[in-house]
Amino acid sequence: MAEAPSSGLADVVAAATALSDIDGRGGLLFYRGYDIHELAGSASFEEIAFLLQRGHAPDRGEVDGYRAELIAGRQTGLLAAADLPVIARHQRPMEALRSLVSLASSDDPDAESNEPAANLRKAARLTAQQPVLIAAYHAARRGLDLTPADPALGTAANFLLQLTGEQPEPRAAEILDACLVLHADHTMNASTFAARVCAATLADMHSAVVAAIGTLSGPLHGGANEQVMRGLEAIRQAGGDPLDAVSSEVSGRLARGEKIMGFGHRVYKTEDPRATQLRRMSAELAAASGDDTYYRMSRRMEEVVLAERGLFPNVDFFAATVYHYLGIPTDLFTPVFSASRMAGWTAHVIEQHADNRLIRPDSEYIGERGLHWAPLDAR
Repeated sequence: MAEAPSSGLADVVAAATALSDIDGRGGLLFYRGYDIHELAGSASFEEIAFLLQRGHAPDRGEVDGYRAELIAGRQTGLLAAADLPVIARHQRPMEALRSLVSLASSDDPDAESNEPAANLRKAARLTAQQPVLIAAYHAARRGLDLTPADPALGTAANFLLQLTGEQPEPRAAEILDACLVLHADHTMNASTFAARVCAATLADMHSAVVAAIGTLSGPLHGGANEQVMRGLEAIRQAGGDPLDAVSSEVSGRLARGEKIMGFGHRVYKTEDPRATQLRRMSAELAAASGDDTYYRMSRRMEEVVLAERGLFPNVDFFAATVYHYLGIPTDLFTPVFSASRMAGWTAHVIEQHADNRLIRPDSEYIGERGLHWAPLDAR
């Protein structure tokens, strides 16, 4: 009897990559050999995007040059701008981003080229455009004009400026920048795999990124952070002591065999290293906000799930409260994830195109056999 296929391709090596690596048992994540704990809070998102896309840690001149590329690349194009008001009225955030990125390709001068230099330029533009598209969508759905970008600000600070219309606090910008670093890449996750499968057909980078965005929109991938926050909000709004309510709600759901979003991971057998960093950020922001209820609820939920199921929080769990305390609307949590992961997606497309082979896995047929077709009149 043939060996049964791996469910969900678990433990199947689908590609070779030099971009990121995970030690699931040790709870470690590396970008091109650098430990994420060393990078978070010390390397800027622009440095990490350069590292992933261009293969080495940049020097000062390279960082300045890359930032200049990002500033120049923030323009999203005429077609995306023209269709934005209609898209904002009729599409949810991730649907809108899927549409807007596709439309932006029409104005990219390198849209039809997969050459290495063209891919590097497109990667920078897509990385620059994603946070602007999110802020533009948010402004459009409220009937407001987008706040102009400030060329003196980095990606994280400029996003907060354009999203809120107000100059961000320096520490808030630093924390969001660290979040972008933490989410920039994560080996062969579902959206990255989708991007590489698309790129392996020699489809262009924008097409591959659209495939990734569609995949990220699923609640079992990027959508989990939004569900975490909505779950916390629902428990708090139900009334009573929020910590007691968390304990009883989570225990009840676990007893019924229900999944608690934000816990467990297919790869990590211990705590997700990104959760370690995000927990600290959530605690800091909660204390500064004057209302640490959601942070305390999160810690209680973490304690109950660990005690009853032995599961650790993943990146989505504390990202939810961090984004909340930063003033980001809940339905934009996954789009913010996409703004960060754009650095990794585009780097994977570059890597795939550089040494390409069509990704074409096999499947096991489990349907009926030996049937005979009867014409319509004979049925």
